Amino acid sequence: MPAVNFRIRWPNGRETTGYSPSTVIFQYLEEGASYPLPEFLQRIEQALNNASERVKEVKGFYCSSAMDTLSSLKGQASDFQAPAHEEGQVDILSMRTEGAGQVIGAGWSSF
Repeated sequence: MPAVNFRIRWPNGRETTGYSPSTVIFQYLEEGASYPLPEFLQRIEQALNNASERVKEVKGFYCSSAMDTLSSLKGQASDFQAPAHEEGQVDILSMRTEGAGQVIGAGWSSF
C-alpha cells in the first residue's frame, strides 16, 4: 500500500510534515491548494481516518501513525483557532509517495 508524506503551511507561516499510510489522501487534499482552517481540519480528519480504515482492511489493524499525525495536526491547529487566525488558510505545499514508507518523526514533524 503506497504511503504519502505531505507538507503544509499553517496560517502563521510555520511548515509541518505529515504521513498518510494510503494514497486515499489525494481524494481529500490537493497539492498547491489552500483551504480555510476549518475545512482543512475536516478534510484531514476524513482523509486520515479513511487511510487508517484501508490499512485495517489490508493488514487487520488500524494505522497508529495516521492517528498520531491527525492528533498532532489537530493540536497544532488549536493554536490558530483564536479570532486572529480563524480565517487563516492552510497551504498544501507538497504530497509525495516516493520514500513515503518511512514515517517521519512518528507520523509528523515540524520545521
